[in-house]
Amino acid sequence: MPSLRLENVSLAYGHLPLLAHVDFDIEPGERVCLVGRNGTGKSTLFRVIAGTATPDDGKLWCQDALRIAHLEQEVPADTEQSIFDVVAAGLGDLGALLAQYHQATQAVHAADRSNLERLTQLQAGIEALDGWNVSQKVDAVLSRLNLAPDKRLVDCSGGLRRQTMLARALVCDPDVLLLDEPTNHLDIAAITWLEDFLTAYRGALIFITHDRTFLKHLATRIVELDRGKLISFPGDFENYLRRKEDLLEIEARAAAKFDKKLAEHETWIRQGIKARRTRNEGRVRKLIALRRERGQRLESQGSASFAIDAGAASGKLVADLRHVSFSYGEQVIVRDLATHVLRGDRIGIVGPNGSGKSTLLKLILGELAPTAGQVVLGTRLQVAYFDQHRGRLDTEKTVRDNLSEGRDFITVKGRTRHVIGYLRDFLFPPERIDSPVKALSGGERNRLLLAKIFAESVNMMVLDEPTNDLDVDTLELLEDLLADYDGTLLLVSHDRTFLDNVVTSTLVFESDGRVREYVGGYEDWLRSQPQTGTVRTPSTKPSLRLVPAAVDAGKPERPRKLSYREQRELEGLPGMIESLETEQTQLHAAAADPAFYQQAGEKIAATMGRLETVDRELDDCYARWEELESIVGT
Repeated sequence: MPSLRLENVSLAYGHLPLLAHVDFDIEPGERVCLVGRNGTGKSTLFRVIAGTATPDDGKLWCQDALRIAHLEQEVPADTEQSIFDVVAAGLGDLGALLAQYHQATQAVHAADRSNLERLTQLQAGIEALDGWNVSQKVDAVLSRLNLAPDKRLVDCSGGLRRQTMLARALVCDPDVLLLDEPTNHLDIAAITWLEDFLTAYRGALIFITHDRTFLKHLATRIVELDRGKLISFPGDFENYLRRKEDLLEIEARAAAKFDKKLAEHETWIRQGIKARRTRNEGRVRKLIALRRERGQRLESQGSASFAIDAGAASGKLVADLRHVSFSYGEQVIVRDLATHVLRGDRIGIVGPNGSGKSTLLKLILGELAPTAGQVVLGTRLQVAYFDQHRGRLDTEKTVRDNLSEGRDFITVKGRTRHVIGYLRDFLFPPERIDSPVKALSGGERNRLLLAKIFAESVNMMVLDEPTNDLDVDTLELLEDLLADYDGTLLLVSHDRTFLDNVVTSTLVFESDGRVREYVGGYEDWLRSQPQTGTVRTPSTKPSLRLVPAAVDAGKPERPRKLSYREQRELEGLPGMIESLETEQTQLHAAAADPAFYQQAGEKIAATMGRLETVDRELDDCYARWEELESIVGT
């Protein structure tokens, strides 16, 4: 028996329907991922299910006493409440009592038990509602998410606020859990824990996510919201992609057949006075009906289409970090980091929330002076910065004003383009460009900020969580663009698939301010760690670092495919090996020459040192080639 059911539900804002006579139900234990383009109405559907939005037509049926918890997409606003108070509010009246009791215990401690009478009253109220067992749930969830109960929400980062609202949704043990972009602002450790928790969750789960790894690990069914209609795809994400492609081909053929029929009728009606005198009135009515049907057809939203202007090349050296350390008082953020960034590098930065990723970015860019060591910046750097909080957007201004300051034309990659045409590449219809930014969804704001950055001529891009709220199609296009970008890229992201497909090396925050560099993306880092039967994540949070082996044992082994970056690496390895072998032959020939040892000792040592390096690099290349070829063969 389903937990809830939507029957013939419709809802429209303006002239376009977000929901058009949709039917939907979910069984206990199902994990349904709701997918669809930004702005199609996914969050609106969640509000209808949660009862905070009323449909124009149709009805929502729920089981008796069904508990529904809803994690919304946006980060909550500032509040003086503590984290404990916010989480306990998810329990309704009992939560309010628990929050008051928690506050009273703090006051008793501070005032030498001056309000014991109030504390006694609260204890009695909680006991009457059998609330102590429930109180333990609050403590357990706070502990699992490593949240400090007495910290005020106003003092929390976006990531901690997100985790707090997630804890609030989980604490009431709901029968139906609605999660709207639950991985936004969470670090990889928290995402891994959340996957583990939701895999064992016994209620019904409906979630919206852009995180493809999260989606693949959790979803048992995928439901797509497309042009007001819901289409269900049982099975995993790969099955959804195959079936969706088949449906689009069928739809395109049907539309072409319809358009051909309409064109024939239009030609007939325009044949002149003689034809009109003898025309069949039934055919005229048919033409009118065809015109009406064509006018009501909702076209599939196009794909985003944009390009990046890499600008003039920077110097070969972008930044040289020479044993850099940075501290805030006694707190060490970065300890003795020595690395360099070269032109064309694509570097991912990974670590738990609050570890110092943004601080490291500022150190690399020279915006922050290290407390020890030195940062040497390269020449001719032109930097564009994507801020996860979208601080470069003025929410009171329109889309047009944010992009072009009211002008109708902008210059992109040396070409003059009209603002309307340029924004259409980022899926903004003409009627949307004079809307205020505060009216845009999270995904639309991210696309606008990308449009603003890509209109600039830059040779270095710094992207801080650019994937939040973007739909999967736009994410994949962004991946392809960044993979082909000729400039330098610094990327902070908790999206594991995005990291794997874009970066060539990863800086990982480990314990005590140590930052280590690894070749490749997140999966490459994961494979380099000791195998202990658990999955390690880059975190200093003990409660979130490990995924229990019992949970992993239940997941089927998935055949791995080469990522875009790995495919390009495999294609380049033969040329690299050939170049190294040529150099190795030349070095061996030079060392075999009797005159070689008559040179200065420094020159002999340099040549032999280079020969050792080439030998080592060749071994590494052959090993990597064999590893990638083995993946292709599986």
